[in-house]
Amino acid sequence: MSSKAIEKFGSAYEYAGFWIRVGASLIDGIIILCITVPILYMIYGDSYFYSDDFILGGADFLVSYVLPFVATVLFWMYKSATPGKMAVKAIVVDARTGNSPTAQQSVIRYIGYVVSTIPLFLGLFWVAWDSKKQGWHDKMAGTVVIRPKNRGVQSVEFTES
Repeated sequence: MSSKAIEKFGSAYEYAGFWIRVGASLIDGIIILCITVPILYMIYGDSYFYSDDFILGGADFLVSYVLPFVATVLFWMYKSATPGKMAVKAIVVDARTGNSPTAQQSVIRYIGYVVSTIPLFLGLFWVAWDSKKQGWHDKMAGTVVIRPKNRGVQSVEFTES
């Protein structure tokens, strides 16, 4: 599969690397927790945090699993990025066309996160070694993550005159 995404946008874009994507994921995780934890606390109270059960009930499943899945897929489809990726100016695009990912690509990409984490997160770490910075979830879905080379204010070196 050839990646036309960079070619479509020209030399103004580059593949987003491992650490910037980790940062975006941390931002997304914090946002998800800020939304889901209060909802789960309102439904289950303190018992939610002290339970040994993996899933406490239907509401827990909906809030903890379905809501993040739906939100993430919709963000990828309509904004080409989650809030974390927006914060670091990265976008998810179809590797062949450079367009926003389709619904099918977005669902496969999300499920690919699970597949990528099973063998000791190897599929996520793959981003660090891959020439196109694709994790297994990207390869499964046919996507790449890119960001502008010129992202705004850069550090400037001053010389004495």
